[in-house]
Amino acid sequence: MCINDKQKGQNCEIVQLAAVSAGHSLNLYVVPRCRIQRGAAKVTGFKVHKRKLYLHRQLVFTNSLKEVLVSFIAFLRMLGHPLLIGHNIRRFDCPLLARALDELDLRAQFESSVSGCIDTLPLAREMLKNSGLQSFCQENLVRELLGVNYKAHDALEDVRALQTLYRYLQPTPEVVLAHKFTLDSMDNKAALSAAKTKADCKPAVEQSLWEHFRQRVKLTEVHDGEFKALLHQPPS
Repeated sequence: MCINDKQKGQNCEIVQLAAVSAGHSLNLYVVPRCRIQRGAAKVTGFKVHKRKLYLHRQLVFTNSLKEVLVSFIAFLRMLGHPLLIGHNIRRFDCPLLARALDELDLRAQFESSVSGCIDTLPLAREMLKNSGLQSFCQENLVRELLGVNYKAHDALEDVRALQTLYRYLQPTPEVVLAHKFTLDSMDNKAALSAAKTKADCKPAVEQSLWEHFRQRVKLTEVHDGEFKALLHQPPS
């Protein structure tokens, strides 16, 4: 979660990874490698001091980025190929996640652990296009549709709010299929749009490491807001 206003997406790192699925949750933290910008720190409450991470001045336990991603993938595998659902994740969060996975050579393991991703921002815009809503940000959708004001920019509150919002929207299987994507398909689309420019390929530099973490689960990464995602298990 490091922000440069001129190149926002390229200069962000995962600080918190959190996800919910039914009654299960995961919540893990990482000390970012670059400085947290003042504006982001004010919004999220995160601060780094002497290589330690603080949230609202309280020290939080952190793991390495590899440990966090391996734990997340292990959690996904326990759920049986769930859908990864988040708000505005296709533009920001998924590219960020993809970069981190590629850096640690974990992309294939992640892709084999999920059935796909759904961005609830375009999904909500399609389903509510005649609603008269002026803003489709998650906080506004929850307030207007559910009549609830929640503590936005708090990872757990964001994820739980998204879970409730998704249940309210109840998209049909056809709508879900139309909005479903993968990190690979997202990359392919980006590659086509960038075909006219030169691209640098950086090989993954770290070998896979597999450890099983038995923790309750929740998924969030923080940018200007945060990574708001939930996991939807396929019907048995």
